[in-house]
Amino acid sequence: MSDIETFEIIRYTADVVAVTPDGDVLLIERDWPPYQGAWALPGGHVDPGETSRAAAARELAEETGVPVMPADLRQIGTFDAPGRDPRGRYVTVAYLATVPADTPIVAGTDARTAAWWPLTSLPPLAFDHADILRAITTR
Repeated sequence: MSDIETFEIIRYTADVVAVTPDGDVLLIERDWPPYQGAWALPGGHVDPGETSRAAAARELAEETGVPVMPADLRQIGTFDAPGRDPRGRYVTVAYLATVPADTPIVAGTDARTAAWWPLTSLPPLAFDHADILRAITTR
């Protein structure tokens, strides 16, 4: 074994599946690469000193204008498959938020637009976000 070990840089993110009781999910159209112009779940990097739950609530508000309390987010799972992000190794913790059907949305940071989509009729999604959505529909 070499005296020099190689470590893979792993980035830590949080994503949010915000759904309405009538079956719509909130997606953003990404404004930055990778997947610029593609639809994705709201989410982003966990800041130093921040929990993934707090980051999820912050990212949802920043990208869509939808405020939720971190305590109201329910963890869906951890997604860490190699290759899930073309920028390198990313591990995300995904959360579920149920919000009223009339919740207003406004695209914010990192989003060209934000829109409600029926869970039964989704566009192609960036990253492994289709897998995250499948995790909530198979519960």
